[in-house]
Amino acid sequence: MQPGRAPAVRAAVTVSLVPEVHGGPFIFWDGIAAACAAAARHGFHGLEVFPHTAAGVPVDELRSALDDHGLALAAVGTGAGGVVHGLALADPDPAGRQRAIDYVRAVIELAAPFGAPAIVGSIQGRSAPGEERGEALARLVDSMAQLGEAAAAVDGRLVLEPLNRYETDLCNTLAHGGEVIERTGSDRIGVLADLFHMNIEEADIAASLVAAAPHLGHIHFVDSNRRPAGCGHLSYGPIAAAVRAAGYRGWAAVEAFPWPDPEAAARRSINSYRAYLED
Repeated sequence: MQPGRAPAVRAAVTVSLVPEVHGGPFIFWDGIAAACAAAARHGFHGLEVFPHTAAGVPVDELRSALDDHGLALAAVGTGAGGVVHGLALADPDPAGRQRAIDYVRAVIELAAPFGAPAIVGSIQGRSAPGEERGEALARLVDSMAQLGEAAAAVDGRLVLEPLNRYETDLCNTLAHGGEVIERTGSDRIGVLADLFHMNIEEADIAASLVAAAPHLGHIHFVDSNRRPAGCGHLSYGPIAAAVRAAGYRGWAAVEAFPWPDPEAAARRSINSYRAYLED
């Protein structure tokens, strides 16, 4: 990378603020200030935050810690809405679906002033027992359309993360994500390419990234076993070439298990980023 020029793909590292999911795929767990200090020490450009709720994020502390270490906010997750609070954007119960929409809207409003998107992953939900997938998918599309409007109202964004078949039957591939986005008609929604889920669902990861170029809005940089990049069996040369061919300019965030420990995971991840994605 030339001096003074920002990289096309910037590296971010994750921090979880949710004790209920301790041990999950997040590098840091000891608060925002400590995570920012560690991110800067390892050479990351930003932080991706996984909060309990939007209201539980100490915004002043977050802004101060980011500024103190020259970092940016890459994204804010909504996964706790699904895994902790049991919310789903495809909920067949209108009241439950509205609670999920409100939860994500609050995260959009939190992230927007930082120029960061909200991530919609597990909170997308899945089809109810006995119903056709298309019925649940229609509810997800409607919810995402409402959230696209909410994002536009605050100059915010959101990204839809396709998950593997064991976590949802709604949005499993980048093509599925693109279809949902196109059905919403919103230009505030992108698709998140998580390499762990793609390893399960995509026949050709590199080709899928190139095909998703018009919608590609965020990347989770991780290996096949959800360990840091370089600790599984993914081949990153073709992936990096596809990211460049797609013309992607955005974040590669490390949503990985802190294996074998947070410091080693951060170090391995930033080294892999520099080897493959830094320009």
